[in-house]
Amino acid sequence: MSELGELAVRMRRFAHEREWERFHTPKNLAMALAGEAGEVLAELQWLTPEESARVMDDEEAAGRLRGEVADVTLYLVRLADVLGIDLVAAAHAKLDESDRRYTVAEYRGSARKAPPLS
Repeated sequence: MSELGELAVRMRRFAHEREWERFHTPKNLAMALAGEAGEVLAELQWLTPEESARVMDDEEAAGRLRGEVADVTLYLVRLADVLGIDLVAAAHAKLDESDRRYTVAEYRGSARKAPPLS
């Protein structure tokens, strides 16, 4: 079993032991995930691009950011588990799609968006 799979099992057990399954609906987990992503943003909000690139050099800020990124990860893993999504397979499929849409020849060094898929 992958590390993500082990994490999903641990999260499932954690929720079960507390009888939280009824609260862990896809909607609630997605809302919690969005909230935690907002907390990651809040940690970086007023930093310059240069400061944000060095945020992990500050022990206190790094600890807060690690915690918020962990929260995002935990909610994402739990959401995927509840929905039956294999996160690694889905991520590979999405990267394969992006590889086809954003060819190196056409998009190297460019931040422009690819046209919508037909």
